[in-house]
Amino acid sequence: MTSVRLSIIVPIYNEEKNLLILYNRLTEVCNKCVGNEYEILFVNDGSRDASEALILELAASDKHIKYVFFSRNFGHQQAVSAGLDYVQGEYCVIIDGDLQDPPELIQEMRQKASEGYEVVYARRKARKGESFFKKTTASVFYRLLRSVTQTDIPIDTGDFRLMHQKVVDVVRKMPEKNKFLRGQIAWVGFRQTFVEYDRDPRIYGTTSYPLSKMLKLAITGITSFSDLPLRLATLLGFVVSGISVVIGFYALYSRFVIKDYVSGWTSLILSVLFLGGVQLICLGIIGEYLSRMYSDIRNRPLYIVKESNLEGHP
Repeated sequence: MTSVRLSIIVPIYNEEKNLLILYNRLTEVCNKCVGNEYEILFVNDGSRDASEALILELAASDKHIKYVFFSRNFGHQQAVSAGLDYVQGEYCVIIDGDLQDPPELIQEMRQKASEGYEVVYARRKARKGESFFKKTTASVFYRLLRSVTQTDIPIDTGDFRLMHQKVVDVVRKMPEKNKFLRGQIAWVGFRQTFVEYDRDPRIYGTTSYPLSKMLKLAITGITSFSDLPLRLATLLGFVVSGISVVIGFYALYSRFVIKDYVSGWTSLILSVLFLGGVQLICLGIIGEYLSRMYSDIRNRPLYIVKESNLEGHP
């Protein structure tokens, strides 16, 4: 059994103003939970501010601080994946560095884990400081994803959760390059439960998940855990083909039976545009799946480590 009972993974991207506050709160919580048997792993995802320098200062003064610095910005899911690759604790917690998720909730998660649960995720009751648009789109996405997949992906949750080492070991073995970790963790099974909390507004800085990244994550989640879009594309093809056949018979009937037709190009143009739009939508859906297959086939590294104080790394 490893001497590290609790590992904390903190993906960092331009969080210099939050780092010291987060460090102090995490240290206090870890001491209460497991005494001296913990590690805090900061994964710096190519930050452009002073986050890297602050992490180095913390590591120099506290042996519990571990770090992994990426060679560039690879993305939040990749940063969390790197943390999962290197943590050693019996239990592992994923928490963002923006202080919107309260570190103090880890104590309640630990209590749930002591009841025999291998995964304890944090479910948001309220999302303070976020726009109506973001709250609405997030709510729609989680419910849509749950309805189109066979995996019971919990709604109103992020990556903030506690996991047993056995769950971490399984997630490490998943080879896909386009990561959607909250879906992957739900997929592995084991005993899972939740604790509820009110998500705090961001104190400093701006979100690293703008609308474009949220859309990309949503597409990754749907294409990673559902083939429904492909089935809908097939169904749409049959429906459009059926409509085209009906229109074709009607055109022949009008031309040769009732002799009631008007020469012109309007109907032709509308038909071509409609069919062309359907074809492009279907090709786009197929392309999303193919692009993910292509990423897995290329098998490029998920991330590149520039510097680390972990054993076996420069």
